[in-house]
Amino acid sequence: MGTLAAIVLAAGLVAACQAFDFHHHNYEQMLEVMKKTQASCPSITKLYFLPGRTVEQRQLAVIQFSTSPGKHEPGKPEFKYVGNMHGNEVTGRELLLKLMDELCEKYKAGDPMVTKLIDSTSIHIMPSMNPDGWEAANALGANKDWLTGRANAEDIDLNRNFPDYNRIVYSREAHHVKSMNDLWHHSIANNDKLAPETKMVINWIMQIPFVLSANMHNGDLVANYPYDESRSGASKEYTDSPDDNTFRYLAEQYANSHATMSKPHEGCEATSDDDFYKQGGITNGAAWYSVAGGMQDFNYLSTNCFEITLELGCIKFPDNSALPKEWADNVKALYTYMWQTHIGVKGFVLDANNQPISHAFISAKNVTSGKEVRHNVSSAHDGDYWRLLTDGVYDITASAPGYESVTHRVQVVNHPMQGAVVQNFTLPLKSSKSDENGNNMVNEIMNDENDNDKMADGKYKKEIEELRAMFKRMLREEQDY
Repeated sequence: MGTLAAIVLAAGLVAACQAFDFHHHNYEQMLEVMKKTQASCPSITKLYFLPGRTVEQRQLAVIQFSTSPGKHEPGKPEFKYVGNMHGNEVTGRELLLKLMDELCEKYKAGDPMVTKLIDSTSIHIMPSMNPDGWEAANALGANKDWLTGRANAEDIDLNRNFPDYNRIVYSREAHHVKSMNDLWHHSIANNDKLAPETKMVINWIMQIPFVLSANMHNGDLVANYPYDESRSGASKEYTDSPDDNTFRYLAEQYANSHATMSKPHEGCEATSDDDFYKQGGITNGAAWYSVAGGMQDFNYLSTNCFEITLELGCIKFPDNSALPKEWADNVKALYTYMWQTHIGVKGFVLDANNQPISHAFISAKNVTSGKEVRHNVSSAHDGDYWRLLTDGVYDITASAPGYESVTHRVQVVNHPMQGAVVQNFTLPLKSSKSDENGNNMVNEIMNDENDNDKMADGKYKKEIEELRAMFKRMLREEQDY
């Protein structure tokens, strides 16, 4: 064998040894994949751990892909994938390990699509939210069942454990009271009903201005979108969010890019009454079955983040041999969905001195339908904002305490792998001091006190009073600053 041939063969063997190995990774092996990815791509990755520990003292590990890993770049949207929330539903965990490996390798190889994605997006990947549950399920060996490992080590179902803000929202809707989604995160700090994993994830999503997310499950094959909890309390009832059109669009992007999700295939149940492909591979969560305390609704109602739930197959813990096909079925959809972080409108909210205004409200009105999208997002620390929207003409309004509101008309036309429409705002200071103590804005957001009392029927009165007081404090602090 010649020298050149020997070198080529040796290089091939090394590449083969370094190639990602499809098998179920335990906690230590999962961390090793993440550490190797960071070591292989140190300039675009950061491996970090959420503060705190699981019940069995494991950590929730995340790897970030960005051109400035470890920090938020002003104007760059933040995206996240979360796998293995139910410990015995494991396909997402392995897909995300493979995804981080591929993102690294393709970026190093100069792949134009991956390079553009990472250059324009900050991507956070958490392969396992419930590592304790995974270990419990895996310990059953060949005798795995439908439930062991689903919950955490304290037998808490993490996807029923998030603060249930839906009930407050639905009650406020009935009395035409505007949303206050940007404030509610202050009410969770002393909630002793939250599992440690839930608390860690809540703190995570409150600290990073995520724009888009998906969490991964097994048990069926469908892209599930909010709301997850029904308005009436019925066990099954289509329950639309203010962004129903956008959520349907997001779910369709994943389902249509998946190999079979939106196409005819055998249903998971013997009765075939959940053949979701007949409705395009998507479902409204509450229309399927109502879930209180779910993570996707919490993301939407407490932060700027739009999240959907991906059910990746009927078998919760598939054999190792099935994993390559799972990757082949999902890889296009995984990339397509990440690109949806760039739909709609984005920009900065600044004052007259070009200084950023954080916590400005961004509202949208659909000009074609004449309807206001009754869900605001807010600007981040650097004044940057992202408002996911489907195609159409919108009036976008930016408002903040102490400033005049400004509205711009924007036409949104979303193109694959292209950036959102850029619309910046410069807000002039208000000329009068009528809003100096924040009372007018408090009244606008909280509505009339009597209406709030009637709306709450006593059940949420305490929470509403606390939020009213807190909002006034926030405004005073903002003015002092």
